[in-house]
Amino acid sequence: MRYLKFSTTAAAAAASLIFTALPMAAQPATPKPAAAKPAAASHNIPRLPDGHPNLNGVWQAMNTANWDLMPHSAQQGLVLEAGAQLAEPAGIGVVEGGEIPYLPAALQKKQDNYKNRQVTDPEVRCYLPGVPRATYMPFPFEIFESANYMAIAYEYDGAFRNIFLKDPGPAPIDTWMGQSYGKWEHDTLVVDVTGMDKRTWFDRAGDYHSDELHVVERYTMRSPEIIDYEATITDPQVYSRPWKISMPLYKHVEKNAQLLEFKCVEFVEDLMYGKFEKKKPTP
Repeated sequence: MRYLKFSTTAAAAAASLIFTALPMAAQPATPKPAAAKPAAASHNIPRLPDGHPNLNGVWQAMNTANWDLMPHSAQQGLVLEAGAQLAEPAGIGVVEGGEIPYLPAALQKKQDNYKNRQVTDPEVRCYLPGVPRATYMPFPFEIFESANYMAIAYEYDGAFRNIFLKDPGPAPIDTWMGQSYGKWEHDTLVVDVTGMDKRTWFDRAGDYHSDELHVVERYTMRSPEIIDYEATITDPQVYSRPWKISMPLYKHVEKNAQLLEFKCVEFVEDLMYGKFEKKKPTP
């Protein structure tokens, strides 16, 4: 140990003498702080030949926003006989700022929706979910992208929407999935969604909107397998100001990743139309 200590000290002293003897011009310059590098994701994400991020693939939200956008505890389901099978899972919430800014009268309607959700939630009757709810239902969806075309197909109820890449003008009519117009802001796809049917909800907790709903979505690739998703919601009939939800979307990387069928119409036919069924005469 004494030899090691001496050698280290001697080497340090020798180095000091050498650098002292060098002319000032020969001494190494003080290194400048390295310039901040761009986010790694901007270099590592896959891109199309035109340079835009390649969003193609099967994606899915892994949260419980479809049950409730706000933070919520686990609770018993609406069907007592199903026990834990249909119990509602807890969630940390996806609303930025932790508040949906309802107008007073609109908040009362939301609360009424929640009380009657087993009957009035459009998901119960397999209606198309609208935007942004289609994104975070517990089903995957697939993005199709090229330089001239973009669309999203959803496993739930076979929902589909074309994303116009040229401004189509005002939506001619209101529809369940609305009209989507997309454009690129650097590496972020911004989708302007209007013309949505007022009957869609945002979740099973009764959060709703009017026919003045306007949604602006933002899709930004964080890595090849993660998209940061945001949706800003504006509706002056229901909310006092715009509000935002955000969440990551995860890419399915299985070799055989694909959308399967969830044609829920057949699951609700008896619920909706059973009362109109012609009864067979009793023998």
